[in-house]
Amino acid sequence: MPADRKPETKPRGRPKSQFKESSAGSLQSLDRALMLLSTVARRTSATLSDLARETDIPTATTHRILTTLQNSRYTVFDEERQEWRIGIEAYRTGLSFLARTSVAEVGRPVMRRLMQETGETANLAVADMTGSGAEVVFIGQVETPNPIRAFFPPGTRTSMHASGTGKAILAALSPEARARTFARLTFEAYTGSTLATPDLLTGDLEKIAARGWSHDREERHPGMSCIGAAIYDEQGHPCAGISVSGPTARFAPDRAWSLGATVVEAAREITENSGGRWPS
Repeated sequence: MPADRKPETKPRGRPKSQFKESSAGSLQSLDRALMLLSTVARRTSATLSDLARETDIPTATTHRILTTLQNSRYTVFDEERQEWRIGIEAYRTGLSFLARTSVAEVGRPVMRRLMQETGETANLAVADMTGSGAEVVFIGQVETPNPIRAFFPPGTRTSMHASGTGKAILAALSPEARARTFARLTFEAYTGSTLATPDLLTGDLEKIAARGWSHDREERHPGMSCIGAAIYDEQGHPCAGISVSGPTARFAPDRAWSLGATVVEAAREITENSGGRWPS
């Protein structure tokens, strides 16, 4: 080596990443991809322009992200309808979550028995307040063989104020937690029976708390009713709900109390068998 030439030194520290990181330490591209994936899941299906507008991501960037997700089968494009939908890999990811969720595992046989005892469709839902609103997400259902019945596919979302399970969870929250949840609700009026104001909903929640079960009387879907009860976690906080749903004609007041008692017992069983603490 020539005397006037200094030996090469390696730069210290980690090499620079090819990915651009935000100030919060997250990858902007990944943030956008997950936001789009969540939006597609919430919408069930949507056009490119609708997704770009809702997520506030440029249309060209939205298309590149969706195409990348499609290559890994997390999204799929419906050529006929020109809409994007959730792909099979996203479904498998969700199944992995359900497989380790004790409430879902414990709830399956309880829902089957609840359907047999009541003759109505049994539903299991969890609370989701990770986005901008306050919703319940249906994670399981056992349909009744009756020809007229309710149907909520897994992944269906609805606002807590217009849901039997949602109202049961709201009624079981502490006053502080309920106030925070109320601030996230939009109080949309889905039907003429929706409790679309804080005062109307609060009055109903007081009745639910007193008797232990909720009664959704055509508050989300005309002609359909639901009776639900809250499920509690190991700290005694409401985390999910179980319900029966069907045509309003089969949910007359004289039968509602019997259905309510049966649903409450199902909620208690899931709570205790999943390691939760039932309120004293």
